[in-house]
Amino acid sequence: MNDRFGRTISYLRLSLTERCTLKCSYCRAGEGCCPKQSELTQAEFLRIVRAFASIGVKKVRLTGGEPMLRRDLLAIIAGIRAIPEIEEITMTTNGQHLPGQSRALREAGLNRLNISVDSLQPERYAAITGGGSLSCVLTGIEEAYEAGFDSLKLNVVLLRGQNDDETGDFLALTKDRNLSVRFIEYMPLGETDQADLRVTGAELLQKHPELVPVAPSYRGQPARDYQLPGAIGRVGMIDPVSHRFCADCNRVRVMSDGMLRPCLGSNEEFSLKEALAQEGDAALLAVIAEAIKHKPETHCFDEGFTAEKNMSRIGG
Repeated sequence: MNDRFGRTISYLRLSLTERCTLKCSYCRAGEGCCPKQSELTQAEFLRIVRAFASIGVKKVRLTGGEPMLRRDLLAIIAGIRAIPEIEEITMTTNGQHLPGQSRALREAGLNRLNISVDSLQPERYAAITGGGSLSCVLTGIEEAYEAGFDSLKLNVVLLRGQNDDETGDFLALTKDRNLSVRFIEYMPLGETDQADLRVTGAELLQKHPELVPVAPSYRGQPARDYQLPGAIGRVGMIDPVSHRFCADCNRVRVMSDGMLRPCLGSNEEFSLKEALAQEGDAALLAVIAEAIKHKPETHCFDEGFTAEKNMSRIGG
């Protein structure tokens, strides 16, 4: 299905839960979360994916909160894998629950994996994440690499004065391994926005002139890709505030409580709950179509906009 600006919506981001074992400064802040009993069920999530698949969605990303807190995660992945139209299933995790699980995730049908790791220094990592264990994440990364996912990406939210002096260490991870490090610009979302912490892609390129631009892996990807000379892996820069990529945006988001958000940088949302309570999918498809029709041409991050919800509620 196309939106009113001719963009084909082929990518669904599905937040399975707002619950998380971490309290990352850029994500959750002091905001509470949707209670477990208000989260959509496995059956509801799969019904939503089937509805989106029927109108052209081919890629699903599972997010949170922390999606690995869902006890039915493997069943959800397997259920999505059984939908013929879905070509790719990917997931973003904080890595705290990843050790020992990569092979099961791969066997259930997960193609690609993104792991958040905002510092390679244990004490600093714990401070940014509110007590997270870097050793858990590093073990999870090693096991995920060995499991042979089609793509393995490490997400790094750059925070001025907190981890921006580690960019060289992260770049080094791409030299000998086929993985990507993606530097993400701090976004104005809910209570967490502190613009003075934002590090732009332009600043990063000025700091690392050795990076060479390379062609994107696919049309519509938010990252601008680079490589170190001779490196096997890639470096991506996702800087939605200072460098818009809205013209090729192909995604919408469904939150764990059933709210459909056409654009991360807009507060407009559409509830799927009433439609899910009805027989058949006509009402569900009608709400989805209405939401896609209201997808804005561009976000307003660079115009003083602040999302009313933190990233943990919207879905990372």
